[in-house]
Amino acid sequence: ILAKCRSLRTRIIAGGPLFNSTPDEYVDLVDHLILNEAELTLPPFLADLRAGNPKKVYRTDDFPEMNLTPTPRWDLIKIEKYATLMIQCSRGCPFDCEFCDITALYGRRARVKNADQLIKELEAIYNLGWRDSVFIVDDNFIGNKGKIKKLLPRLIDWMQTYHYPFQFITEASINLADDDELIELMAEAGFNRVFIGLETPNEESLEECSKHQNRGRNMIGAIKKLQAAGIQVLGGYIVGFDNDDEGIFHRQIKFIQESGVVTAMVGLLNAMPKTRLWQRLQAENRLRFDVTGDNTDGTINFIPRMDRETLIKGYRKIVRTIYSPRFFYRRACKFLEHYQPRRPSNLQGHTIKAFLKSVFYLGIVGNGISQWYFWKMLCKSLLFHRKLLPDAITLMIFGYHFRKVSKRV
Repeated sequence: ILAKCRSLRTRIIAGGPLFNSTPDEYVDLVDHLILNEAELTLPPFLADLRAGNPKKVYRTDDFPEMNLTPTPRWDLIKIEKYATLMIQCSRGCPFDCEFCDITALYGRRARVKNADQLIKELEAIYNLGWRDSVFIVDDNFIGNKGKIKKLLPRLIDWMQTYHYPFQFITEASINLADDDELIELMAEAGFNRVFIGLETPNEESLEECSKHQNRGRNMIGAIKKLQAAGIQVLGGYIVGFDNDDEGIFHRQIKFIQESGVVTAMVGLLNAMPKTRLWQRLQAENRLRFDVTGDNTDGTINFIPRMDRETLIKGYRKIVRTIYSPRFFYRRACKFLEHYQPRRPSNLQGHTIKAFLKSVFYLGIVGNGISQWYFWKMLCKSLLFHRKLLPDAITLMIFGYHFRKVSKRV
């Protein structure tokens, strides 16, 4: 992309996580690097650009408060082309997991927008006609519980006033399950999905990567508690820690199946630049190459303790097992048994269209095993979980796409 822009003699201005992680790799490929957070580095660049003397690199060691963030110009995009719109409420995370680059990028103090800012952004997309899912893209939405608890009542009032036009998705740490008040506030505000880094059932690996918030707890019990509150858990899992042995593959499959986490995103451990993991492996002379950015391509950018081919083979076994029709169906059924949503899913035109397409592609022209489990899920939902039928159909569509991805792993 950069080469193409250069061939067209286009001025190239670059910023964001990729360029912040490895700026030296791109400094000769772009005209200007706007590093760190744009609230502090973009204004001086624009001022210098107007004056005709822009510098090559703009950076800062400071973290801006979120009240400096302007409302995005969603009117500039064709929102009808999107399945989900994204909003940011906070930056930073109080935890310091060894493999995660969030604290390096945004610090360990969670900075939160005020309620007026968030409401203004929601009103902007509402006025453009958006009536679907909104992904609050914070890496840990509950990183500052005190401020979030003050913000959520305002969000609840707004959602009730506008008859719940959105369903919220976000990311959080597993200690959300420890706070009944916060669970209630989030569920009442319209949060029905949350991504959580569950990582591994291996306590030694959790200790290794400093995932202290996951240690010594009943993970499956915590997941089911959130599901019962109407919040579906989307799980992130990792294999390839130094403390993982060949038994981890079976343990991960068992962990995922028993939890009822339908959307289970499993990846091989890779070391991101600027993380503590990167620094440790560099000191141990175990780094091989930069990360590819695709955690399903079967690559590992360091020398693992486990035999590399055994690790990759075991990873493929996990992914292909959990997304096989039989295992996926069982996990979806377990989820539906515990899931108690606060309100029914919004039926949009594209939702009905997706249902009809799923009947055709999964129920009629799909392969024999997939067809069987599709109709089995449809019938079971009609008999025992009728209110959850839209959710069940959505899960089966997800399963179809996950199977396609798993075959490429």
